[in-house]
Amino acid sequence: RRYDSVEGIEVAWNVVNLKTMPPNEKARVINEVRLLDRLEHENIIDFHGSWVNRERGEVCFITEILSSGSLKKFINKVQVVRWKIIKRWVRQILKALAYLHSQTPPIIHRDIKCENIFINGSTGDLRIGDLGLSTAKKVNEGKGQSVLGTPEFMAPELYDEEYDEKVDVFAFGMCVLEMITKQLPYSECTNATQIYRKVCGNVPPDALRLIPDDKALDFVKGCIQKDPAERLGAAELLKHDFL
Repeated sequence: RRYDSVEGIEVAWNVVNLKTMPPNEKARVINEVRLLDRLEHENIIDFHGSWVNRERGEVCFITEILSSGSLKKFINKVQVVRWKIIKRWVRQILKALAYLHSQTPPIIHRDIKCENIFINGSTGDLRIGDLGLSTAKKVNEGKGQSVLGTPEFMAPELYDEEYDEKVDVFAFGMCVLEMITKQLPYSECTNATQIYRKVCGNVPPDALRLIPDDKALDFVKGCIQKDPAERLGAAELLKHDFL
């Protein structure tokens, strides 16, 4: 956290150390941060600027802070999250994902989870944050590469290091599962290896059985299909009967 004396607001100061990275990885990170600067959407954390400190081997970028904290924190605080609120959240996250995925090339977040979605306490609106892992899908390669993310929310193809924007849809589906059940996906597993085996073996989380609404269940299932070609896109999900 830092204070912006020009704008008179509190901001998040983010620093990425480039020193230990190979040259191609450094270039990728710098390019990623620059592309975030062009994003402008009501459900994505505002990006205030970036620069490269070559002397210290760092890339720095500044984003807004939402003082009410993460969606994860909010869900854990309240006893019951009403369907009306869940549907509102779902629409807002989907609109942000549809926007990211509509960029040329598409921007893949790669670490969508309730901890990386932030809430404005005064309005109840959500914003996707922590875009530090996001990457523009290279047009010539067609697929993203490198394994990054959180095991409970990672699509199976992420482990193969060859994927597209549908990995965000999978992770989003797991977020919705957590919103509805208040359980972390695959909480029945005790380590990342067990989660990996279940995900790659097409075994859904136990929490899926706790969804009490058929339309909500169909919605989540449409997000977490093992085959990315069978997953609905963000724009398609906005038209789902659940909403």
